[in-house]
Amino acid sequence: MTIAHTEQVLKALMLLSLDGDEAAYRRLLTALRVLLVGYYSRRMASAMKADMEDLVQETLLALHSRRATYDRERAFTAWFFSIARYKLIDHHRGRGGRRMAETELGEEFESDFDEEGLTARLDVERLLEGLSPKQQELIRQVKLEGQSVADTAKRTGQSESAVKVGIHRALKALGERLRGTS
Repeated sequence: MTIAHTEQVLKALMLLSLDGDEAAYRRLLTALRVLLVGYYSRRMASAMKADMEDLVQETLLALHSRRATYDRERAFTAWFFSIARYKLIDHHRGRGGRRMAETELGEEFESDFDEEGLTARLDVERLLEGLSPKQQELIRQVKLEGQSVADTAKRTGQSESAVKVGIHRALKALGERLRGTS
């Protein structure tokens, strides 16, 4: 997923579109079209690729007709890709591909669009919001992205000791917040 196709960006565009922002809705549809082409191209036989554009359009129309049902508290990409998945299943069934449709039913979402993973990421982001921007960046780089303390120190212009202390204090603050003592 590119930066423009992250859960955070797509959800923000969806929320803006639900609030009446037509430009955000157009950007959302453009981004989702790109994602759908990739999603369907990996799941359709080459003989069915000609149907892919129709399937993309059907899915975007389904999004349009169901967007009022979207729960603003839930992960957007998981919701959207469940629509895409069932459109693909319907497509296979409509072409007599019951076996293919049954295979699709058993398949999990792409790892980037796993609802539990997205929910966990959203929870982590909410937790990080309680930290200073500097602490948030240190936690993201070292603990979430797995970068070294040395690399993070170079990128942030801090000493390695300052990075370690910053991370320690951030983790302590997160722990207190989780325990409800802060």
